[in-house]
Amino acid sequence: MKKFTVDRIENTKAVLECENGEFVSVDLSALPKNIGEGDVLNFEQNSCFLDKEETEERSQKIKSLMDKLFD
Repeated sequence: MKKFTVDRIENTKAVLECENGEFVSVDLSALPKNIGEGDVLNFEQNSCFLDKEETEERSQKIKSLMDKLFD
């Protein structure tokens, strides 16, 4: 299984960051609906799904770090 993070969305493409730090551009139509920046996507055997749990964990970690910076 390969894991990607949605870096940004540009028109009809999503720019995904690979685990190795490289970026790849993918048509939005090939991805789950309603994805957004920061979402974690898992690709396995020609299917793609949103990893809601890891997305939430990363979001909470970032929020915690931001709170520490500005507290």
